[in-house]
Amino acid sequence: MQRVYMDSNATTPVLPEVLEAMRPFFLEHFGNASSIHHYGQQARSAVEHARESVAKLLGCRAAEVVFTSGGTESDNLGVFGIVNPGDHVITSTIEHHAVLNACKVLEERGSEVTYVDVDSRGIVDPELIRSAIRPNTKLISIMMANNEIGVLQPVEEIGRIAHEAAIYFHTDAVQAAGKVAIDVQKIGCDLLSISGHKMHAPQGTGALYVRKGTLLQPMLFGGNHERQRRAGTENLPGIVGLGKAAELAMDSFANGTVEKISAMRNRLQTGILVAIDDAGVNGDNAPRVPNTTNIHIDHIEGEALIIALDLKGLAVSTGAACSSGAIEPSHVLTAMGLPADQARSSIRFSLGKHNTEADIDFALSILPETVARLRELSPVYNKKAAVLQ
Repeated sequence: MQRVYMDSNATTPVLPEVLEAMRPFFLEHFGNASSIHHYGQQARSAVEHARESVAKLLGCRAAEVVFTSGGTESDNLGVFGIVNPGDHVITSTIEHHAVLNACKVLEERGSEVTYVDVDSRGIVDPELIRSAIRPNTKLISIMMANNEIGVLQPVEEIGRIAHEAAIYFHTDAVQAAGKVAIDVQKIGCDLLSISGHKMHAPQGTGALYVRKGTLLQPMLFGGNHERQRRAGTENLPGIVGLGKAAELAMDSFANGTVEKISAMRNRLQTGILVAIDDAGVNGDNAPRVPNTTNIHIDHIEGEALIIALDLKGLAVSTGAACSSGAIEPSHVLTAMGLPADQARSSIRFSLGKHNTEADIDFALSILPETVARLRELSPVYNKKAAVLQ
């Protein structure tokens, strides 16, 4: 059976170049980067080379990059490392649960949190951020790109607001890294999170940008790793892989790869809307990352469509992988004002560097008939069809 993967916002396959870069650090160059002998120095050199590569991707100093286990740890460190009981935090209603659930814990510990709403496109109004600022506001945390709909937030404007008020600004850039250019100086953020497995590096790798001078409290205690900001022996092969993926991401901005992915996404999106009635793009007319489209296909259950497509060889999702199986509709889509039934009928397609035009052809060849079959089983849709006749 032909199988096509279009769920890159959940995770991406490790690219061959990344795997080859990692391979020696499982076998020949396996040292602990804190050791002072030959093996340790080899490891330390590799870690610092990867740090330089990630720093170039983000537009920062290498010393401002802290390696972590992934996006969730980076988000948690960016939030818990700044906020204390009594402090006030501003975030949005569409953040990843790595931020939202961290904020819930902060509230339990005595902090205050304001959750700013988004408009129907899924965009945060920076003026709502400004109006939410209090004398005790310590941190603003707004994601750069949403994981479900791919919509980009006005982070540069929010960064200026935070800077003017002398408030720390954290942005979750997990779904932006490798897809759009990132410059932490232009954004004006103090903290920025990325995750390796969203950009063709291995799972279990990530990084947090920490602006020089930011007073970050560590969450893990042990040795002096990562300049005392994140204790624990470095994941040497994973860090090497993240560094290589960062280099490939920078190449993709120059060699047309990003534009190619964007063109495939647009062809897929247009093909679906032409072939299937009662469908629409969530977050349409908003700036989005080039690989993502989230489409509501009315009169079906999204989970049922995902299962049916998987049986035919196409892997897509209803949204965040960490929320799969949730009974409630997407918190992102409901925050945008979508009715619950439309939110439940929404499907996310997210492409990666591995996808081809043939993959788009395959998806467009099986989607219409699969949707039609599911609608035949829908009493609501059949009732509507009978009325129209």
